[in-house]
Amino acid sequence: MRKAPPDSLTPRERRAWRHNLRWIGALLVIWFVVSFVVSWFARELRFDFFGWPFSFWVAAQGALIVYVLMTALYAWHMNRVDQEVDRPESDADAHPAPPVDPTRRS
Repeated sequence: MRKAPPDSLTPRERRAWRHNLRWIGALLVIWFVVSFVVSWFARELRFDFFGWPFSFWVAAQGALIVYVLMTALYAWHMNRVDQEVDRPESDADAHPAPPVDPTRRS
């Protein structure tokens, strides 16, 4: 039986990855609602919006705007998370034992 390869992620990277998966899940829910739920009920959305039927506007413009905003939001948020993960570890995240100086002899 094969053993699984050792996990090379640090606890900080593992937390960031779980956080990333939650963001992806939330954005997929928004994508699903914009793509399928709004279009499913579009016939009931019969009112004028800037001179056009609202259902047409949602299909032609609104969904595209939401997709671009979702992409920009995801990129902005992931840049913040990457900066946080790449930041040097604080004393609270560090190992409790002090590092050993290899040049020092006792």
